[in-house]
Amino acid sequence: MVQSLRTGIGFAFACLIILGAMPILSNARPTALGGLTFAIWLTFWQLIAALPLFAFERAGAKRRGGTDASKPKLTRTAAAIALATGAMFGLSTWMYVVAAEKAGPVNMIIALQAYPLFAMVVEAILLKKRKSAAEAGFTLLMIAAIVYLTTEGTFRVSEISWWSAFALGIPLLWAVAHILLRQILVSAEVTPNQITVSRLIISGVFLLVLYGVTVADGTLSAALTDLSFQRAAIVMGVAYYVELILWFNAVRHIDVSLASSITVPAPAVTMAIAVTLLGDAVQGYQVLSMCVIAAAMYGLLLAGKRAEARRAARA
Repeated sequence: MVQSLRTGIGFAFACLIILGAMPILSNARPTALGGLTFAIWLTFWQLIAALPLFAFERAGAKRRGGTDASKPKLTRTAAAIALATGAMFGLSTWMYVVAAEKAGPVNMIIALQAYPLFAMVVEAILLKKRKSAAEAGFTLLMIAAIVYLTTEGTFRVSEISWWSAFALGIPLLWAVAHILLRQILVSAEVTPNQITVSRLIISGVFLLVLYGVTVADGTLSAALTDLSFQRAAIVMGVAYYVELILWFNAVRHIDVSLASSITVPAPAVTMAIAVTLLGDAVQGYQVLSMCVIAAAMYGLLLAGKRAEARRAARA
């Protein structure tokens, strides 16, 4: 495949717009039927959106006479990782829906920017990756901004917004799941879309079990005939899937660091939509938190790139 800087940047910008809009799309659902019911249905529609490409990949593999894509070779360890990460993604999908409603779309999307922080911590614990002093400094800056956000601009523990703190669990689950899932992507003969399909199936089963043991109030079947609910679930599910595919295509053309830097301003997109289309008010502490976290993320990306260059030079 011929790489194109312009194409990669275009895909990353499309991801930026969708990422910024997704908290608003999540909140567009009718709330009477519950967040868990919505998470189950959007996962279902996300899976439906993923199946055409899945079928195309299998058909292509059969035409080529190969088995790499059509029969993924997974070890028991890889299968266990797939099950665990599928459950994590299912739980994080439900938490995403709840956090968008309870913490508000702006606070939630800012909290999601803590993903690099959690990824760094998880890598240090699981993979024993050491970080430079610059990376540690930008990490501390990001932590300070997150504390500022969750305490609603006061730094007082008594003022903690617990729903904003709850939203931090989403990037934590993402970080653990992505780092574990990477082991499958680099060792097993599967495509990103095949990983996505299997993940969605496992996530859906996990959410159905969770629904059965915690709620089971009939809202799942009631949602089937609620057109406004299904419309919101379809839009959110398709948007979620399209963003994943756009991201995979972006990083095929450009470095992950460049693609990540383009998607950093997602909270600004959310703020713009919330203010201009919904008439919501944005607080000063939200804007400041967003700016500091964005600055820390850019700093982390730059420091990480320099650290990699130094390691490559020593090798």
